[in-house]
Amino acid sequence: MDSPWEVVIGLEVHCQLLTESKAFSPDPANFGAGPNEHVDPISLGHPGTLPVLNSRVVAYTLRMGLATECKIAPRSVLARKHYFYPDLPKGYQISQFETPICSDGRVVITMDQGPDAGTAYEIGVTRIHIEEDAGKSVHDLDPTATLLDYNRCGVPLIEIVSEPDLRSPRQAYLYLRRIRQLVRYLGICDGNMEEGSLRCDANISIRPRGQKELGTKTEVKNMNSFRNVERALGHEIARQTALLEAGGEVVQETLLWDVDAGQTRSMRSKEEAHDYRYFPDPDLCPIVVTEEMLAKTRSEIPALPEARIERYLARWGLPEYNATILTEERATADYFEAVVGCLSGDEGAVVASNVIMTDGLRAASERGVDFDAFPLEPSRLAALVDLRVQDKLSSTAFQELFEVMLDDPRAPDVLAAEKNLLQDSDASALEPFVEEVIKAHPNHVGQYRSGKTGVIGFFIGQVMRRYPGSPDPKLVRELFLARLEAPQENTDSE
Repeated sequence: MDSPWEVVIGLEVHCQLLTESKAFSPDPANFGAGPNEHVDPISLGHPGTLPVLNSRVVAYTLRMGLATECKIAPRSVLARKHYFYPDLPKGYQISQFETPICSDGRVVITMDQGPDAGTAYEIGVTRIHIEEDAGKSVHDLDPTATLLDYNRCGVPLIEIVSEPDLRSPRQAYLYLRRIRQLVRYLGICDGNMEEGSLRCDANISIRPRGQKELGTKTEVKNMNSFRNVERALGHEIARQTALLEAGGEVVQETLLWDVDAGQTRSMRSKEEAHDYRYFPDPDLCPIVVTEEMLAKTRSEIPALPEARIERYLARWGLPEYNATILTEERATADYFEAVVGCLSGDEGAVVASNVIMTDGLRAASERGVDFDAFPLEPSRLAALVDLRVQDKLSSTAFQELFEVMLDDPRAPDVLAAEKNLLQDSDASALEPFVEEVIKAHPNHVGQYRSGKTGVIGFFIGQVMRRYPGSPDPKLVRELFLARLEAPQENTDSE
């Protein structure tokens, strides 16, 4: 039975941009420095300092806007968002309010489980805007004080705000995974939630099914993994539902997700936009986006997953599952395409896809690398796949050589010859062994001809043991079938 309540979820996703310097100062923006090593007078808000917008921040924001089919504002304004926390030394955060650089976009997700598995849903993107990060308050190193690390102050972010189109924790999970996939494909963010370069806040409300007016929402923060996003939303939905069904009311507030307790807890009352006293930053010029800038940005956007999946299915006949796995990460898709580009023919594409998505992904994980640093070059894997497609290697030999080639730079044919793994496909060399086995086992010949065709495996095994190399088992089988099924009266009496 359907629930009488409808869940409404909107996500605010912050992505740290992969720029070398901060949004408005030349200070380094990379993660991992010691406390307060990446600070300067601008990011600390010293009097008399003036911010200068990093142009790469605009370029990266435009990439995401175009990839999500947003409208791009030809002119947008940077604003000051005021609030007073110890980790915000200026007393305001540079962001965008009334005129975001990107708006009215969309992201498509496909359900992967449940009764609507395989169904696509379009999630609206309200806006994508530029923002600088705040610092970090550290509470657990000194029991008597709160410590402040300002390294993140001024680190460039984009905030991606969805429409309230998500209807379940699973949809929110898939939407967030899709955002991560896009920013990694575009090369603008590493998507690492553990390091804080991808962060997600969720607005959740529930309403009677069929009602158009939204219910009172809460905002949940501190969800530091995809799984925790799903868990936190599930818990908050259950909490609100129980509260309303007991006759209570939901209070608009900001909640923290307590991972250890598996529940949300109140952090503060929820602010409205007017609480932040937004106004245009007087020290920064408006952002003007020209057609030339858009054309340049479009040229920098790689083929995205959907387009690649369609091409893999149409051109190379890959199973949809293979195409989906291969396009999950851009580095994997680029590697696959490089391998296929080195093959002697398109018929090896499916074999290449199978080995990459199984043994390749396993080997990359074991070595802690992506495919852009994979030890087996695309040209060498293509040469190995060609040997398999040409029936010069058995599946077992193919697997063995793949493992060897991860650490041995030599060509696969050289290694195969050295290890005596090349299959012999010379029929004239194999025929004497076929004849020898038939003459040596007349009883088995009789069994085959009486209908016990399974004994063909026995015959093939005999040749494999007698032959001084690695005969092609498919060819051996064909030779036996031609000999045993031929009308030769003398075969059974030999």
